[in-house]
Amino acid sequence: MAAVLDTIDATRCPLCGEQNRCAMEVARETGEPQPPCWCMATDFRNAPLAALPPESRGKACICARCAAGTPASPQD
Repeated sequence: MAAVLDTIDATRCPLCGEQNRCAMEVARETGEPQPPCWCMATDFRNAPLAALPPESRGKACICARCAAGTPASPQD
């Protein structure tokens, strides 16, 4: 299980694998202050949080599309 935790990319959504564009993660990685993250003004009520793998919880942010409950289209 530790190997799984070591492979989590905090810059990618654990649900779809797309970049999550988390300003807080960018600030943590670069040490550069960032404007408030998009997630601070987002409604997560439609997010499929139950589908979030347990090993990813608290390790990586979901992306805006998944937060809105909008699945990726096949061409994405």
